[in-house]
Amino acid sequence: MFESLSDKLEGVFKRLAGKGKLTQADVDVALREVRMALLEADVNLKVVREFLERVRVRAIGAEVMESLTPAQGVIKIVNEELIATLGEPAKLDISGPAPHVLLLLGLQGAGKTTMAAKLALTLRKQGQRPLLVAADTRRPAAIQQLQTLGKQLDITVFAQDAKVSPPQICVNAVQHATQNNYSIVILDTAGRLQIDDDLMKELEQVKKRTNPQESLLVVDSMTGQEAVRVADEFNKRIGLTGLILTKVDGDARGGAALSVRSVTGVPIKFLGVGEKADALEPFYPDRLASRILGMGDVLTLIERAQQNLDQEQARVAAEKMLKAQFTLQDFLTQLQQIKKMGPLTQLMGMIPGLSQFAKEIPQEATEQQFKRIEAIINSMTLVERNDPDILNARRRQRIAKGSGTTVQDVNELMREFKQMQKMMQQLGRAGKGGRGIPRIPGFPGM
Repeated sequence: MFESLSDKLEGVFKRLAGKGKLTQADVDVALREVRMALLEADVNLKVVREFLERVRVRAIGAEVMESLTPAQGVIKIVNEELIATLGEPAKLDISGPAPHVLLLLGLQGAGKTTMAAKLALTLRKQGQRPLLVAADTRRPAAIQQLQTLGKQLDITVFAQDAKVSPPQICVNAVQHATQNNYSIVILDTAGRLQIDDDLMKELEQVKKRTNPQESLLVVDSMTGQEAVRVADEFNKRIGLTGLILTKVDGDARGGAALSVRSVTGVPIKFLGVGEKADALEPFYPDRLASRILGMGDVLTLIERAQQNLDQEQARVAAEKMLKAQFTLQDFLTQLQQIKKMGPLTQLMGMIPGLSQFAKEIPQEATEQQFKRIEAIINSMTLVERNDPDILNARRRQRIAKGSGTTVQDVNELMREFKQMQKMMQQLGRAGKGGRGIPRIPGFPGM
């Protein structure tokens, strides 16, 4: 989402880094460029002015002007002020006696129903027992959509006849949760415009009668400045405790994320980073600021790995790599685990130093390449996967035909796999006191 903004900011910092000593004029030029980058990213004008004023005061002070690395000093200040603009991290309030009621609200099309399911899955992983409530009786098939999601995730959905009013459905759901020991109640309400007085009154009734601990506005990041106005109006009318930004993995310009907290004073609590049910991340201002500035996000990458990778399997695979016993079957298993963590380009963007490289690789190309590799390996017998040396010309022709690829594709995969095996063998010897670590070639197929 922040790719364009990141590119522009990185360009500004590179130009600053080329200067040994910064003058106030250098800082002024850089801040003008930063201002243009933020405005083009659809950041609220008032937020931009306040942000740049804070940066300017610090950037022309002694901590930068007298520094041996003034460009790094400016980057540090921008990073810290970005974090300040994004606000403090805020967790869900699920303290006190259960059930804890979470009210989801927002415009139609923001992704509330899908977000309700994602939130329920996230909380179940934390040991909670969630109940999804289908309180959207206005949108056709909204109830069925939530029921389908609940069935897929094995999460109970409370639904009643559409003739029952949404406030009463929510009251009945909370009573049901109390009687059946559910610890979390997630109310999926109908989408509504903030200017629709009747619907807003309905929402006020839901809040009054269920007394939710959290009133979470689901905001579509793609709507830019409109998202800020919507959040501000909902907050004045309903009283919000948190925001959830959806479609953060899309090509929105990012202005909503940088503006909404500062304008409304309401903390962002989650980011929707994909279409899958587990594509929901807690919001950490420092991590998002690092991504925007091209510094990566190693902590989120580690958390994804812990959630999606089989740790024992990964340990065994690493040992086999260093002993030169790593097979194509092992490689296929690791590839499938990495895919669970998200798109490769997204993962590379979280690694410091690789974010710029990740931007140059089309996501579609990497996905297609992964599929091609999987198809080739799946077309081999188990014996061939464990002993690729037996792959003669006839076997390679059969594998290419079975995988819908060419013999050249199969040969390329085998060549690069052999390179990787050789590299790992040398790394293993180096770890035991051997000399020389080789230049790292590309991963197979990349």
